[in-house]
Amino acid sequence: MNLIMLLDMVAQADPDRIAVTTGDRSVSYGELLAMAHELAAGIGSAPVAAYLGENSPEAVALLFGASVAGVPYAPINYRWTDAQIAEALDRIAPLAVLADAGCASRVPDNDAVRHLTQVPGGSVDGAVPDEESPAVLLFTSGTTSAPKAAVLRNRHLVPYVLETIDFLNADPDEAILVSVPPYHIAAVSSVLTSVYSGRRMVQLITFDPDEWVRTVRSERVTQAMVVPTMLNRILDVVEADGLGLPHLRHLSYGGGRMPAQVVERAMALLPDLNLVNAYGLTETSSTITLLSPDDHRTAAASEDPAVRARLGSVGKALPSVEIEVRGPDGVVLPSGVAGEIFVRGDQVSGEYLSHTATEESGWYPTRDRGHLDADGFLFLDGRADDVIVRGGENLSPAEIEDRLAAHASVAECAVIGVPDAEWGERVEAFVVPAEGGAPDPEVLRGWVREALRSTKVPAAIHVVDELPYNETGKLLRRELRARLAVTA
Repeated sequence: MNLIMLLDMVAQADPDRIAVTTGDRSVSYGELLAMAHELAAGIGSAPVAAYLGENSPEAVALLFGASVAGVPYAPINYRWTDAQIAEALDRIAPLAVLADAGCASRVPDNDAVRHLTQVPGGSVDGAVPDEESPAVLLFTSGTTSAPKAAVLRNRHLVPYVLETIDFLNADPDEAILVSVPPYHIAAVSSVLTSVYSGRRMVQLITFDPDEWVRTVRSERVTQAMVVPTMLNRILDVVEADGLGLPHLRHLSYGGGRMPAQVVERAMALLPDLNLVNAYGLTETSSTITLLSPDDHRTAAASEDPAVRARLGSVGKALPSVEIEVRGPDGVVLPSGVAGEIFVRGDQVSGEYLSHTATEESGWYPTRDRGHLDADGFLFLDGRADDVIVRGGENLSPAEIEDRLAAHASVAECAVIGVPDAEWGERVEAFVVPAEGGAPDPEVLRGWVREALRSTKVPAAIHVVDELPYNETGKLLRRELRARLAVTA
């Protein structure tokens, strides 16, 4: 199977069902399929179809139009600088690029890049893509290094969809709010699973907590996905007006570590809401583990500390996915011991335009650290590059962050390693005050010392107004390190 077959099946079964709503504009599944063929005609002989712009029905249609044309779809980060956009397009050129009105002028003017236009009534009999054909090229977020262009083939994406959702199983009144940008794997996977299930996609151009809540209520949204930095702000709005989210049935979160306190707050404010924690990567076609609604409720109700701790986990591997945690020597570690997370399965690519990171046996090194508990629940400790090596001891920022975040005066926090002449690295922390709170660094240091070893107590705690995140909610620790380097 390939991507266009997913849309074909739904458009033939129920062409008048609404597929996408953006503001006052709605597009049916039949219309979406026609748009895909018209965009395929515009792609012509170009070997890649790129999209540069915000969420729109055209972005959705081009994902499938590229499949009709037998070429990969490459959504580009419109928040990059013009130089970064030009560099990314140059890496995958020659190509045709569809840009929205706000980004059209940012497309480089050269022979290898041409503007893609929709051909009304047009279609194309392109080479039918097989399972080995590249379907999507996605640039990774690059939080610790320059973005790499990940290659996702039909044989990675289609199994993920078929494993995740049943054909046309969404009721006509179901709607999912898509607020992540089109160049993120969560947006791609959300489009594919929503289309195959026949669910209406409500697009939100940019995240604002008041607008998010207003849209969920006015569009009677039944499902949504957020990143950790969004959820607390959404809960503030819901708690302030007391009107709840009456139509929302499922809320998934991912893209970073979610503090257990925020999860507990969501469960208390919205007790009928089904929460799902999803962990995945661009290179794994999105989700590889899930903490289900039942897992949330079981953990929250348990008096067993090991079970209750699972509120802070990312759940268990999907049935088609295998997970291992390995030490520095490559040996698989027992439950409870932290190391690097490796993953294997049909949906796992691990391939880039420049190289392939997957082992011959199919295992992909995620560069994330974590551990599995005795029942297979996965706990994340952060990126492997984030580990702090103090005096030869490996320290996880996550453990220290969890303790700091549990203090009433702290809303958000981040822990980093800073070069130190004596210890190699020392621990330093950044904290954002909770509303009405006034974090005292010495009090917080004592708070950490009470629960953790003295080696994990931050040498310095910096109180800041906000932490740096990218647009998909990932903490940019490199910017925090840069701040200290400037003031050193």
